[in-house]
Amino acid sequence: MLLLWGCGWRLRPGGGERHAGDVVVERYDRIQSLYLTTGDFSALQQLNTEYPMQTRALIEDVLKIGRVNDPEINAKFLKFYQDTVLQSLINEVEQQYATMDDINEGLTEAFGRLRKEVPEIAVPQVYTQIGALDQSIVVGNNTLGISLDKYLGADYPLYLKYYPEAQREQMVRSMIVPDCMVFYILSQFPMPHDLELSQEECDIHMGKIMWVVNKLTQKKAFKSRYVAMVDRYMKRHKGETVATLLRNNDYKAIAR
Repeated sequence: MLLLWGCGWRLRPGGGERHAGDVVVERYDRIQSLYLTTGDFSALQQLNTEYPMQTRALIEDVLKIGRVNDPEINAKFLKFYQDTVLQSLINEVEQQYATMDDINEGLTEAFGRLRKEVPEIAVPQVYTQIGALDQSIVVGNNTLGISLDKYLGADYPLYLKYYPEAQREQMVRSMIVPDCMVFYILSQFPMPHDLELSQEECDIHMGKIMWVVNKLTQKKAFKSRYVAMVDRYMKRHKGETVATLLRNNDYKAIAR
């Protein structure tokens, strides 16, 4: 299953010292940018050989421009990004995300706390891409992709044309880690398919996950009446752990 919203960890050149448990984002976007701005064939080979799942997800599920085994797909992929708006996005991502040490640190801390709360949960391979203003986060096959073009800041001129203020406020660097955690945890604890949930029950389910992410990141990244509802529930049930909360689908009890 691939979840869209919008580290077999290897040391890359310049990646610095690594420690056990560190989450270091794979910079797929840099290889992608090299191919899309210069047509460099070696970059295309690297996309297809080192990141085949990520490339398939980008082409087939995010951009929806064809199948990766289409003989013409490389040309379609390159042509798609020649649009001046997309080229400006590529340049802006390169400037704003020259380094991502803060993101690596935030993900390392959040996943470390999640593993303490739910030891059986796996840590995904995290990578970055440029998704043409489509989904912000892509989750599937134990990978978690971050579309950096959706996190260029609330006042980024292009966003002012297409997104309302409330949405732009979430399209900022500081929301990358919380968004990653929300949608990865949702992929591990999805809404129960055997129940016909009301809209409120769906909102409570998301409220549970957002409350957990606030706890993991030690920030109030998400605020809503449903997050507040879960907070009140957890204060009444101090013995309930994060793991049991995530598995608790008694939405009526949480709503009391």
